[in-house]
Amino acid sequence: MPEAADDAVKPEGEGEAPAEAEEKPAEDDEALPEGEEGVHQSQEITGLFLLHPETTVAITGTDIVFTAKVDSTTLSRKPTIKWLKGKWLDLGSKAGKHMQFKETFDRATKIYTWDMKIIKVVPGDAGAYRCEVTSKDKCDSSAFDISVEGEWDILGTLTTVPLRDAGEDEGSLDFSALLKKKPVVDEEKADVWEILKNAQPSEYEKIAFEYGITDLRGLLKRLKKMKTVEPKHSDAFLKRMESAYSVDKGKKIVLQVEVVDPNAQVKWLKNGQEIKPSAKYIIESIGNIRTLTINKCSLADDAAYECVIGEEKSFTEVFVKEPPVTITKLLDDYHVVVGERVEFEVEVSVEGAHVNWMFEDQELSRDSHKYRFKKDGLKHMLIIQEASLDDIGMYWCFTNGGRTKGELEVEEKELEVLQNIADLTVKAEDQAMFKCEVSDEKVTGKWLKDGVEVVPSSHIKLTHIGRIHRLTIDDVKPEDAGDYTFIPDGYALSLSAKLNFLEIKIDYVPRQDPPKIHLDTTGNMVSQNTIIVVAGNKLRLDVEISGEPPPTVVWAKGDTAITAVEGRVRTENRKDLSCFVIEGAEREDEGNYSIIVTNPAGEDKAHLLVKIVDVPDCPENVKCTSVGEDCATMVWEPPKFDGGAPVTGYLMERKKKGSTRWTKLNFDVYEGVTYEAKRMIEGVLYEMRVYAVNGIGMSQPSLNSKPFMPIAATSEPLGLKVHDVTDTTCTLKWLAPEKIGAGGLDGYVIEYCKEGDTEWVVANTELVERQTYTVRNLPTAEKINFRVVAVNIAGRSPPTGLTQPVTIREIVGEFSVARRNRTLLFCPSFVSILNKVLPLQWYKDGEELDSRVASVRNSEVDSILFIRSAERSHSGKYELVLQIENMEARTTVDIKTPGPPEVVKVTDVWGFNAALEWKPPKDDGNCEITGYTIQKADKKTNEWFTIYEHNRRTNCTASDLIMGNEYMFRVYSENLVGKSEDFCLSKDTAIIPKIGLEYNPPPFKEKDMQSAPKFIQPLLDRSVVAGYTTAISCAVRGFPKPKIRWLRNKIPLDENPRFLMQNNQGVLTLNIRKPSQYDGGKFTCKAINPLGEDVVECTLLVRGMDGEGQGGREVEGEWWVEYRDGETD
Repeated sequence: MPEAADDAVKPEGEGEAPAEAEEKPAEDDEALPEGEEGVHQSQEITGLFLLHPETTVAITGTDIVFTAKVDSTTLSRKPTIKWLKGKWLDLGSKAGKHMQFKETFDRATKIYTWDMKIIKVVPGDAGAYRCEVTSKDKCDSSAFDISVEGEWDILGTLTTVPLRDAGEDEGSLDFSALLKKKPVVDEEKADVWEILKNAQPSEYEKIAFEYGITDLRGLLKRLKKMKTVEPKHSDAFLKRMESAYSVDKGKKIVLQVEVVDPNAQVKWLKNGQEIKPSAKYIIESIGNIRTLTINKCSLADDAAYECVIGEEKSFTEVFVKEPPVTITKLLDDYHVVVGERVEFEVEVSVEGAHVNWMFEDQELSRDSHKYRFKKDGLKHMLIIQEASLDDIGMYWCFTNGGRTKGELEVEEKELEVLQNIADLTVKAEDQAMFKCEVSDEKVTGKWLKDGVEVVPSSHIKLTHIGRIHRLTIDDVKPEDAGDYTFIPDGYALSLSAKLNFLEIKIDYVPRQDPPKIHLDTTGNMVSQNTIIVVAGNKLRLDVEISGEPPPTVVWAKGDTAITAVEGRVRTENRKDLSCFVIEGAEREDEGNYSIIVTNPAGEDKAHLLVKIVDVPDCPENVKCTSVGEDCATMVWEPPKFDGGAPVTGYLMERKKKGSTRWTKLNFDVYEGVTYEAKRMIEGVLYEMRVYAVNGIGMSQPSLNSKPFMPIAATSEPLGLKVHDVTDTTCTLKWLAPEKIGAGGLDGYVIEYCKEGDTEWVVANTELVERQTYTVRNLPTAEKINFRVVAVNIAGRSPPTGLTQPVTIREIVGEFSVARRNRTLLFCPSFVSILNKVLPLQWYKDGEELDSRVASVRNSEVDSILFIRSAERSHSGKYELVLQIENMEARTTVDIKTPGPPEVVKVTDVWGFNAALEWKPPKDDGNCEITGYTIQKADKKTNEWFTIYEHNRRTNCTASDLIMGNEYMFRVYSENLVGKSEDFCLSKDTAIIPKIGLEYNPPPFKEKDMQSAPKFIQPLLDRSVVAGYTTAISCAVRGFPKPKIRWLRNKIPLDENPRFLMQNNQGVLTLNIRKPSQYDGGKFTCKAINPLGEDVVECTLLVRGMDGEGQGGREVEGEWWVEYRDGETD
């Protein structure tokens, strides 16, 4: 086929004449043009591939399939494959109705086969594709292209256009003649490319046959490249969006265009629908830039997007990639027998992920009745209810991120004979029964007599119950004798036995035997002749009888005979057997029963006691006896009838009045008849009912109790105090209870008693609603205790009383002094008169106390003197005076600072520490010593420094003393008033001696860090696509820091703005911005410093969008480019 030597450098629209193309014979492989040689090389089997996917030209609307094969005999792991479109788009996430992927494995040849099928090809499927296969540390890649043509009828063209030189018969196609090379007429010099550019698609075949061109596919491919139309210049957009974008699910993507007019208004469309701004879609306009940001992309965002300005549009597609679903738990192999259940189970990394199941190379349908598919969170299960021999094979589970397999082996289940058929010898009119038992109850079979299958009839009956198979012959006759065989279905097994007929001839002698009742005392009989039946159950009592002639049987309850043969209570009589039946036993059926058998030879009788047990009756008289805040106490009476079995306990339920929803109060049986129900809501009406339980079951519920309401008494009243006292009365005041509850508050009851008595007297005959009350007619000069109780519908609250009894008289008592923490309090121990603040006065050292020195607070029951910050000036004698009419009371207290400690001495000195001890001061200032302050000073400076404050012990350790110094120490004592005015100085000093120390530093040798440049990471050969920015990197070390130079084909790149050189801590990067097909070649990196230099090289191959590599050719260190324009080379 004629084609240019280098498509990358040929001007668009220019081609070669067919005559020039014919000068190089196609059958000589060595003479092929460079482009053709690349095509043949890409189809060779190299690396891991046995079969590569091939470049295809598809017609719109048709289906195409690409196949790749890999031999795994030399691989240590199973190979995996990826189908990619363009540079990065993984097609695995696009599997669906349009694209389907299939994988098969041939166990005999160990060859994996992968198929990618595109259904109903559309123009958007055109482009460059790549198939990558990896296995541990091995990998291989194969590139191929898809070209999509419009729909045109090639066959119609072939049948309607007359063909020249197609053979003797021009009306038919002779392809063998068409493929023969035809001589080309040189004088015509026809330009095939110009002819094809101006021709219709329907004429392509005719032109190819006319000019002897056999590679029609390559012809159409190159013609499409030649017809590439320059994009139309846009008046609205300076920069459009790329044709497609890819984003991971859950990530953010930004679509951006650059417009000509910064004030232009744009619209963003998704699948033709306008996008409104929201938290998910953020539309921004900054200068000439218009952006659409899509947050947290989902599969719903996989769509076509447009940016519209007036009549012009910028179009793109966004592909949302789902993260691969990996398999975290692999399938297990199963070995089962026929009929057993098989359950394959896998676990995947994503909950709710889609998985596919396959058996061998067939996908399992979810509509199949044989297989069940189950999903539980991360677990996916394939269930085979009953395995058969047809299910033997390999089962696969596939996700978009992995696969796993499990093998199923099924073996036939051996049938075990548990009981064989035995030979029988029977008399005439007797019954013959052949019986056998096998291990599988599902096995069926057939019976044969003398080789002929036995047909069931009224004379011969065939039964199959569980694992037992029976053949029963009633009234055996001589013709029934023979060999009988049982053959299980599906098993090579037979069981045989012989029936012998015994014919006995005897003279008939009448025989008489007295009747006999053979009563079985096992089963429901708890004691001899006593039968217990649960009410509602069926009682069937089979009694064997004997006697000759056959006796007459009569059943009776008490003195009443039972003659009915039908109905709920009936009798059934057969030969040698009499049955007594009670259907649905009731309490009335309980009693004594008898059976009487008689014949001419005698009579026999037996007595039976039938006892009917049932659930008990319901409990009675359920009522509430007391209530609390959230509880109630319930009582009830046991049921009148216990059902014939002792009552083991009770179950309780409650509900709110008006509701139909009952709540269980206990789940375990409660044995008592008094129960405290808890966790109820105060103020809500409740009803309760009770069930009785015995060994048979639970009774019907009792009648509902009367409605009751949980209510609690109030808490005790607060703040009870005496308001006024006279010779015969006492007025009390108090506050309402803190908690009243739903029962409210009806009033108060006031009680009193003399000190030492335990009998309380109620002071008020009616409830007091106010919170004050005057108790009258009290004995004068007696000490009386008072208390108050709150009352509501639930009863009395806890009482609240006074802390001390009240004396019924107007007198004043003595003063007392109290101390709280570090504050002195002076409190009179009496109750104030007439509820007034008492006339109190404070004096210091005989003079009235200045309010600026201390604060005084007087109340009805005490007086408090505050000195916020005690100082030495506050020391002195304080006096409190209370005067009422002609009565006066005084109290005095002395307040002063303590004296200094005694005998401070240094007890020990070690290292940089000194131990001190002293004795407490003799004068503590009428107050407890709260601590000591210790100070130190060295004799060089005589400056004092505090080392401890508020030290409560009479010893301490002074640390961090300086070597070579001599130290003195002094101690102050402290009490609540403050620190002592004087101190006690230590009698001896602490000397910290010097110790001779000499430091000899180790010798320091400076390390020589200089080294010549050396590359620790070389440059790697790269193959990139034209138009995509790329970078090459290496790493170097050396000291001093080496100078770096980059060269391309031995030409320095220092001044070239298209190449950006970076050096980051020895990591060297050369960035090449949008390389063209002329930017390939050999790149060199040199590192130079005074100690030497080092060089690394690599080759960069720049490929066109068609996947063909176009690198520069190195000829004596310079680049050369070949142009072909008509007749000029």
